Amino acid sequence: MRAGLYVHVPFCPRKCGYCDFYSLVPDSSMTGPLVDALVAELNQVADAAAIHVETIFVGGGTPTSLPCEDLMRLMRTLGDIAGRDRVVEFTVEANPGTLDIQRAEILRSHGVTRVSIGAQSFDADELERLDRIHRPDQIALSAEIVRQTGFEHFSLDLIFGIPGQTPVSWQRSLESAIGLGPDHLACYGLTYEPGTPLYERLRRGEVTAADEDLEASLYEQGIAYLARVGFEQYEISNFARPGARCLHNLLYWQNQPTVGVGPSAVSYVAGTRRRNVPDWAEYVRRVRAELSPVSESETLGERARAGETAMLMLRLVEGIDRGRFRTATGFDPHELFGGVIEQHVATGLLEKDGERIALTTRGRLVADRVMADFLLPESKEGG
Repeated sequence: MRAGLYVHVPFCPRKCGYCDFYSLVPDSSMTGPLVDALVAELNQVADAAAIHVETIFVGGGTPTSLPCEDLMRLMRTLGDIAGRDRVVEFTVEANPGTLDIQRAEILRSHGVTRVSIGAQSFDADELERLDRIHRPDQIALSAEIVRQTGFEHFSLDLIFGIPGQTPVSWQRSLESAIGLGPDHLACYGLTYEPGTPLYERLRRGEVTAADEDLEASLYEQGIAYLARVGFEQYEISNFARPGARCLHNLLYWQNQPTVGVGPSAVSYVAGTRRRNVPDWAEYVRRVRAELSPVSESETLGERARAGETAMLMLRLVEGIDRGRFRTATGFDPHELFGGVIEQHVATGLLEKDGERIALTTRGRLVADRVMADFLLPESKEGG
């Protein structure tokens, strides 16, 4: 079974105000035990004869905030897996200010092919509103390190809809990003997730969210500019030069098997989704005791799996391929979702032909609302 491998390193120098991923600021005693546990869980993956790892993605958190000796141990184990299975893509996330030459060389020497840098903005005030710890000039320094070290691919993340952001400042960020030479860009609309500091500031009236019209305009501005400079949009938030799509994320959007390692990491294999315990200390305790780190497990029925597959495929600009969907799920999408498809085609949010169903440009602006309708079959198990 081919699968993507995701490794979650939940440590950050500081927790960003908008982040709702499981992450925390560690002290020096925490990184070694975490990496010990990650290596132990990874060795179990390596020993699983049925799993052939196709892509590796190390995220967080900030993997490059690990001390060099711990980063080296983690990369050595992952490099062995990458060499054994001849992975086609090996990505590590990094944040400006945490990637130096030594860490970059550790990544490259163990087979990492792609570095994804969380720039988010090139405006100092916008970075401060997001609680980012880096300065705009540090993004360029990180990009130069990536170039010097010789990685095959280089990605940057940007956020639009930041409080106080304008079309002018967004354009500056886009142009600054492209000027650093990435072959992949991820552009996400800012979300205010309950429980995050930014959400609380919004609730108290300390920040003002961008209105829907401005956010839509910024999104369309980004799409138009990136098309002009040679980037194709292949997913709602992702843009790439030819040959530079993120293959690991494509596995997610095609609902293919993925194995998650680390606290809070999620696996999806044969219709069963498992999530590791979202607590680094409990995760370490369980792995040390040779107990399963899984804290949640859910097996989806055939219709629920088909609905989820449709929702994920709709994230892709090419949308749902009818033949590929039938092969993956055993259902014809027009038979399973006919009413929903016709409803959104009529309102201009979906387009279709004989073999393809996809969001229109306008549909991508309200993608979550449209895609949620494809999850309705979950309530019809056995029907």
